[in-house]
Amino acid sequence: MRSIRSPVVAVAAMFFLNGAFFGGWASRIPSIKQGFGLSPDALGLLLLLLAAGAIVSFPFAGAATDRYGAARVTWWLAVFYAAALMMIGLAPEIWVLAATLFFFGITHGAMDVAMNAWGAEVERRAKRPILSKFHAIFSLGAGAGAAFGVGVLKLDWSVTQHFLIFAILATLPCMALATIDWTSDKTAKMSGGKLFNLPKGVLILVGIVAFCSAMGEGAMADWSAVFLVETVAASESQAAAGFAVFSIAMVLARLLGHRAIQRLGAFRTAQMSGVTALAGVLMAVFGSAVIPVLCGYALMGLGFALIMPLAFSKAANDPDQPSGTAIASVATLGYGGLLLGPPIIGFLAEHTSFETSFLLLALLAVTISLLAKAVQPAP
Repeated sequence: MRSIRSPVVAVAAMFFLNGAFFGGWASRIPSIKQGFGLSPDALGLLLLLLAAGAIVSFPFAGAATDRYGAARVTWWLAVFYAAALMMIGLAPEIWVLAATLFFFGITHGAMDVAMNAWGAEVERRAKRPILSKFHAIFSLGAGAGAAFGVGVLKLDWSVTQHFLIFAILATLPCMALATIDWTSDKTAKMSGGKLFNLPKGVLILVGIVAFCSAMGEGAMADWSAVFLVETVAASESQAAAGFAVFSIAMVLARLLGHRAIQRLGAFRTAQMSGVTALAGVLMAVFGSAVIPVLCGYALMGLGFALIMPLAFSKAANDPDQPSGTAIASVATLGYGGLLLGPPIIGFLAEHTSFETSFLLLALLAVTISLLAKAVQPAP
């Protein structure tokens, strides 16, 4: 076991676990929507609570990470994140579901900040670019979580059975791998203190680019399955496979992304990513069958994949702020987009159509290309 455990493996395990829980949740959204009889607007409001929980958690997670160490904070947040997933599965009524989704958002968002800070520490000490690969592991986890959801749907498992068993099966091995001897960077006192710690200086544009990418990713996580059902009459298992296709494409892009960045540079890579995402959105919106829509999902996965790793790498190396605080400030916009995107898509779908609501993602892709230079490392 000693040969398996290492700082890289420990951080990768936490990224995998975070993604797996989010992918598992995403795969059962249609089941939860049907089980509680939710309209698109009502589901959007519940997702807004999830978003609110995450956004509130960002500055406190950044401050706690700087004070107590990224590794320690990440480990404990993973425990609470597993508990939150179980609580969603056990929710008997709509108001309980709303409360548990808020808690799920808190744990998801806070763990994102802490694990990215831990990943940046490992990257700096290894003296080689590996943060994008950690994000690939997150996407792999999300794809695995969604794929597990497809499997249990075929076995006719309830949401309660799914989330309780999956939380245990995923948590135990990941926590074992993440239990290592690691001393994180710490500051002398709690940083931050503001409820919303927004980016400053050049990180403002970095945050906007991250917002656009993460909003697209969040929309895909929460609406890709419903979009397939509503627009091309996909079966429930086909719909659940939609986010798995998107996540697998993100994994491939992030695993190979360091080569693109080395060859093209961060600016050109981000620019081409926006173009690729735009092509995917248009294919999904104007596709008339399951296969064209899934191909569009794959292109969107390739297009959005590298933006968040580039943004967090830029923030983690900001010379004016501690790593946790800087990452939390970008995450406020970035993962705010990840979690605010779904309720906005739901609102637009309720009052227009699902096809029209997804065209918002095309605007986000164009914005990424226009502001791509913001993620270029300082000379």
